[in-house]
Amino acid sequence: MHSTLIQMTLVMVSGIVWRVFKPLGLDAEETRKVLTTVVYYYFLPAMIVEVLCNAEIGVQSLQYTVLGVASTLFAILCIWTLGTFLKFEHRCLGAVILAAAFPNVTYLGLPVLEQTFGTWARSVVIQLDLFAIAPLLFTLGIVIVRHYGRDTSANRQSVWSFLNVPPFWAAGIAVAINLNHFTLPMWLSGSLKLLSAAVIPLMLFSLGLALRWEAVKLRNIPYILPIVIIKMILMPLFAMTLADPFIIAAKYKAAIVLDLAMPSMVLGIVLCDRYQLDSSLYAMAVTITTALSLITLPLWHQIVMTRF
Repeated sequence: MHSTLIQMTLVMVSGIVWRVFKPLGLDAEETRKVLTTVVYYYFLPAMIVEVLCNAEIGVQSLQYTVLGVASTLFAILCIWTLGTFLKFEHRCLGAVILAAAFPNVTYLGLPVLEQTFGTWARSVVIQLDLFAIAPLLFTLGIVIVRHYGRDTSANRQSVWSFLNVPPFWAAGIAVAINLNHFTLPMWLSGSLKLLSAAVIPLMLFSLGLALRWEAVKLRNIPYILPIVIIKMILMPLFAMTLADPFIIAAKYKAAIVLDLAMPSMVLGIVLCDRYQLDSSLYAMAVTITTALSLITLPLWHQIVMTRF
């Protein structure tokens, strides 16, 4: 696990170095936007089709969904209760809820779990993301950020329109192929595998570009501490307890809990910017939780391997 995290860290550090030196004058935010867009709209859908076409989809997938949704709702309830009690400012509370409840299950979870458990873990990550975390983010998550922020765009999108994106199309196509037992031709499966190989390094590099150490400010510590406690301790602990009676193999339980122990997702920065939440606070949460994950993830790995 430590060796895996060292490898992941080196790739992320290259993104941080890019942010500092700006080769050819390319700004980190512009570079990240281009890379994440290409990954999200092209390379990731290719990986989704490749993985889900051959994945085991059924009752097991439903259990992934229940674990992911229940754990996220638990975290939302915890941070909302605490933030309301402490009277967090609305734009801060919206950012804090996003940071505490929605883990980086794909951009960091995918490379970490694949390197730790093997290629079978890709199916777990993708199903957890597309069947639980992402749908919840683009429905309840959007409702939350609209409530605590402001939507200044000229054309207000419906909540359901956020689900009309290539990864969900790819998942629908892949599930249909899987359930109908259709075998992809060799040339197509080979092409998908080639495209899939680009996902992990580009994700990690983009994550490094997103880490903004200048956003780390002492005044945000009272907001960051609850995020760290809920996101990196209570949420995976709840998921591990909830997973005990589930009738899935121990290795899948371990992978799910470890994925839910990931730091705050990067996509939340985009939502904070769009809905005028506290983007600086959210960026600090991503940076701090990602740095702390180098310590907490090996600990959670040991715990889940012992528990399951």
